[in-house]
Amino acid sequence: MASDNLTLVGQALLTLGVGCGGMVALFYGLNRGVERLPDPWRSRLLPWVYLSPALGVLLAYLVLPTLNTLYLSVLDRGSSQFVGLSNYQFAFSDRAMVSAFGNNLVWLGVVTSVSVGLGLGLAVMVDRVRYETLIKTTIFLPMAISFVGSSVIWKFIYDFRPQGFPQIGLLNGIITQIGLDPVGWLVIRPWNNLALMVIMIWLQTGFCMVLLSAAIKGIPSDILDAARIDGSTEWQIFWRIIVPMTRSTLLVVATTVIVAVLKVFDIVFVMTGGNLGTEVIASRMIKEMFNYRNFGHGSAIAVILLLAVIPVMVTNIRRFQQQESA
Repeated sequence: MASDNLTLVGQALLTLGVGCGGMVALFYGLNRGVERLPDPWRSRLLPWVYLSPALGVLLAYLVLPTLNTLYLSVLDRGSSQFVGLSNYQFAFSDRAMVSAFGNNLVWLGVVTSVSVGLGLGLAVMVDRVRYETLIKTTIFLPMAISFVGSSVIWKFIYDFRPQGFPQIGLLNGIITQIGLDPVGWLVIRPWNNLALMVIMIWLQTGFCMVLLSAAIKGIPSDILDAARIDGSTEWQIFWRIIVPMTRSTLLVVATTVIVAVLKVFDIVFVMTGGNLGTEVIASRMIKEMFNYRNFGHGSAIAVILLLAVIPVMVTNIRRFQQQESA
């Protein structure tokens, strides 16, 4: 066993050495080659020399798979015959898919509004307390946990046992202690969807709080002091000064959360497997692709999800460009 471990460590070190050494040799060789060119070509090609490995990785692992998915989305389940847009027709007409789209819309509205709202409120309040760093760290801590790990934690919190059996779930343990019956949090529709959204909100609120707190700290204190001297209440300061002056950050945070919500899969897969009316677009895509082996349907859903994410990403990019040019 010890020798096997040493062998694995040796292979890992060899891989790191060859990989890092190969990249250094690649950059060094390309740089030396460009230096031999005349000056106009040298200055034009040098940036591309350093960008080329990253562009190559993007081409291999992002662009080409995307094009292949587009191609598979117009073929049948076995990717052998052209079927046109019938896979997309299925995506917008199938009852399970319509339910998944509806659930995703609810996720977008609830998770985004609550996460950003809580993050903004906490950012304002924590900015005035004594142990600001400790409180921020505690609230941000869930971001260090993976979605799967968080789902496992909350699976124990929501755990349900029939009445008369010992309750190991935190929530049911609490409510049975005060004389109430245990509740199947992940079974009761449509509240089981809300139970899953709570996990996402728990994960995203800390992220929103940290970014919005940085934006609030960027507001000149003179403006806030002048508003208080003029007799403005804290509520008026919040709505008329803090919110307008952090609007750009609010939009960036909101769009980032929207992208995360559109792609949500781990929470649903671990908690319910997409059953009991909790299906979302990503979980349905995985089922069509790997459970039902229908590559046409799965690819079409993936393309729809990509098209839904692109406008949000473009909005974020334009926002960054506007901030840089300002």
